[in-house]
Amino acid sequence: MPRPTNPEVRSRLLSRGGEVVYERGFNGCGVQDITTAAGVPKGSFYNYFESKEAFACEILEEYWLSITTRIAPVLYEARIKPLKRIARFFKDLSEDHAIRNFSYGCLIGNISLELSNGSEDTRLRLANLLTRWERALAECLSEAQERGELSVGRNTGELAAILVEAYEGAVMRSKVEQSGATFDRFDAVVLPRLLA
Repeated sequence: MPRPTNPEVRSRLLSRGGEVVYERGFNGCGVQDITTAAGVPKGSFYNYFESKEAFACEILEEYWLSITTRIAPVLYEARIKPLKRIARFFKDLSEDHAIRNFSYGCLIGNISLELSNGSEDTRLRLANLLTRWERALAECLSEAQERGELSVGRNTGELAAILVEAYEGAVMRSKVEQSGATFDRFDAVVLPRLLA
């Protein structure tokens, strides 16, 4: 009879192994690197995940959960004007990247570049996460329209998608340059023009 899985081991694989993928890239590490970081035998990996690609889907979900728990609540803070909430959300995301000296990038963007053509399940998970991110921004933008901060003629779904695309471009360049200059430009130039 197979041993039941241990939630603590699964959690360690996701957190410590996920850090390895985030730091080195999906293709820059193997299952052995992931299990070594988590302190579990390599064979145990497959008791928790069908494949390395399935693991990627799970660490993406954990990454997004971390953002929604730590950073996204500002998007729903009714005491702050909606457009200021959006600016604060992106500023907080940028500060998160600064903690790692701008060298890791965004796990969503990183795995998009590595796996979107190689794993259909991962591509679908990425698409779902981007849709959820856009939806959260679009809700805030719709509230901005209701409050008269944003023209009612603007398509909030499209604008939210453009914000995500522009920000992900800034993240990619910040990773290349290992600098926060792209985030400064995003805050000072891109956001004001898009949200005008």
